[in-house]
Formats: sequence, structure tokens, C-alpha cells
Amino acid sequence: MSDADPHQRPPLFAGPVDLHLHSNRSDGTEDPAEVVERARQEGLRTIALTDHDTTSGWGEAAAAATAHGMTFIPGMELSSKDGWRSVHLLAYLFDPEDADLAAETARIREDRIGRAARIVRNIGRDYPLRWEDVLEQTDPGATVGRPHIADALVARGIVRDRGEAFDGILHPREGYYEAHHAPDPLTAIELVVAAGGVPVIAHPAGRERMSDATLRRLIDAGLGGLEIDHRENTAEGREWLRRFADEYDLIVTGSSDYHGAGKPNVPGENTTAADMLQRIIDRGSGSAPVYPVG
Repeated sequence: MSDADPHQRPPLFAGPVDLHLHSNRSDGTEDPAEVVERARQEGLRTIALTDHDTTSGWGEAAAAATAHGMTFIPGMELSSKDGWRSVHLLAYLFDPEDADLAAETARIREDRIGRAARIVRNIGRDYPLRWEDVLEQTDPGATVGRPHIADALVARGIVRDRGEAFDGILHPREGYYEAHHAPDPLTAIELVVAAGGVPVIAHPAGRERMSDATLRRLIDAGLGGLEIDHRENTAEGREWLRRFADEYDLIVTGSSDYHGAGKPNVPGENTTAADMLQRIIDRGSGSAPVYPVG
């Protein structure tokens, strides 16, 4: 995305780094420029926009970041599944025009729409919810997902907020849940690496975490790093991840996972060290950071 040498760190590179933020191009509530502005207000100097399965916000976010004297790191959060468990993969500096990765993300987005419609149909049997209600909560160009269904439930007065929606009606135990297509984590990592990107697994140590054997398989497949400092990782889980990071010399990141009003997360509540960001930049070859001019 830039003609600048991605390995050349300019003077404005220094400062807090947050590599996991979402806009309304997926399940955030603000447009990309608003996300950048909020990050600037919190004192961040380098950010990555990592919307789910889409790069459509890169241009707007990059322009806003450079206008504020900030560095923009192209990113995405790629959906994958390990059996029934969702595994989210943060991908940085990949080629957005890579045919295989683009085809896979298109398939994921298309299936999300059908899946959302099925969930709404299921909920509509018991609650006054229509597909039109969900579309009213979805910004143009965004892929309809469960957060938009949650917002529709709030707008209809069925629940108080997104948290209540996900803890109740949208929880799989309630019976309205529908699965959607996503590649397995090994395939997801291979796609990102083949596109010149750097794969970092997102918040992998919450209340339910993968096995040591599974994590080792992902590392063998090309996993570049672990998002350790994240509010969903438990203290015990962070220790577990740091042991793996030390053993395999993995990149370690910390991020906010900001979603605007959709979650309480605040930009910069966790950050990534500059040397770890530099490792991502040195490794990524599919696209380049967008540095501020001057």
C-alpha cells in the first residue's frame, strides 16, 4: 500500500501501538476514520485495522492515520474453526489481491449473510424480530453478522445491550445458533503466509483454550505470533502463551480489540512493543505499512 521501504522505521514510528481495532466494515460501530480518530485521542501512534474477513476499510483508515501523523498497518481478522471452536487469526501485511485468500474471505462473507438470515428466522419464531430490523443496524458495505442481530434485538427492546444478547438469545445454548463456513486454522495460516502476511492468533487463552498439541501444529504451519495482552486472556492463559512464545521465539502482541460502542474495550488498553511490530514489518511482504508524510 506504500512505496516506502517497509523495513525503514521513520522517526514518527515511535509511540504506543495497537494492532487490533474494528470498524463498521465488520462488527464495529464506527467508520474507519472515526476509529482512527478515537485511537489518536487515546494517544496511539501506530494502529492496524483488523475487520473480520475484509480489507474494505484499509484505504479510509490509512488516509485518516497519515493525516494525523500516525502509522497504519494493514490487517484483517480471518475467521477459522477448530472443530466447533472459533479460532480468530489476525493477519498483517498480506497481499489483499492474493487470489486464494481473497476467494476464501469472499466465501466466508457470503456464508455469513445466509447464516445471519437463518438465525433471524429462528429467533423470529419466538421474538418480534425481522430481517429488516437487522439491516437497519448494518452499515452499507458491512457483512451482516451476529453483532448486527444483537443491535437489532436492542433496538426492538428485546434485550438491553449486546452483552445481554450474546449471553442470552445469541448464545448457542438457546437453540437459535447457526454455524457458518470458515477454514480450519492450519488452512487459514497457510493462506495468510502464502499471501505474504504474518499470522498472529487472536486472544487464544480465554476460559476455553486449545490444547498444547494444537498450538504446536499451528506454529509448525507458520504461525508467527500470539496476541497475549488482551482482556479475554486469563492470567494463567497469558503465562501459558508466554512459555510458547519463549520456546518458539514467537512475536508477542497486545491489543485492545476495539469495537466502538459494541464493546467496552478502549484503544490502547493493551499495546504491542515496538520491537515486536518491527518483526512483523520485517516478515510481511504482501503489503507495507503506510507511514505519515514528512
